[in-house]
Amino acid sequence: MADHRTIKPEGGVGGIVIKDDWPGYRMDLFTYPEHYSEDLECVYLPHGIIMDRTERLARNIMDDLGDHDIVVLCVLKGGYQFCADLVEYIKTLSRNSNKSLLMRVDFIRLKSYLNDQSTEHLHIVGAEDLSVLNGKNVLIVEAIVDTGKTMKALLKHVETFRPKMVKVAGLLVKRVANGVGSLPDYVGFEIPNRFVVGYALDYNEYFRDLNHICVISERGKIKYKI
Repeated sequence: MADHRTIKPEGGVGGIVIKDDWPGYRMDLFTYPEHYSEDLECVYLPHGIIMDRTERLARNIMDDLGDHDIVVLCVLKGGYQFCADLVEYIKTLSRNSNKSLLMRVDFIRLKSYLNDQSTEHLHIVGAEDLSVLNGKNVLIVEAIVDTGKTMKALLKHVETFRPKMVKVAGLLVKRVANGVGSLPDYVGFEIPNRFVVGYALDYNEYFRDLNHICVISERGKIKYKI
């Protein structure tokens, strides 16, 4: 499934690399909503692996940012499950270690996809006034980074509010030819350029109710296309 190589973002922690030829797991090996039975090719990252990796990221964040106050900026909608689980792990670590991390959680929404294609138009909802970030340590939590254009635009916007420090936690980073900008400081998995859904990642608002991260089938793309 994965090899020993990791991507190493500058100043951050590398992620688990999923190789290009990774076929995923057969759907019949896992439980999932029956209404998606013909809409998915495979389970790419099972829920348990996602949770274990998220717990490790929480520990890395505690090691770096412990004993600081931070503002967690959750990027909706796809990032809500990753953010919720990451924050829960950080809270558990704060209760059971000699470090603590006081967190405030805020939310913004980004929209840049139509069907399975990233568009040039980025719409940021809820980011009109982020003055609470002024002078604060900020952790942006995003589910997936592909070309990096969306994250680059968001970082530029966040910097206008003059935070003290900004870090980015990304569950997934796609290997794409036209990528721009830097990698997240904390990376869960580096994956091939395949369209994945589940664990709150959607295709036109469908598939958010999957626990696993799966590859959508061509039938699924046609069925839920708008």
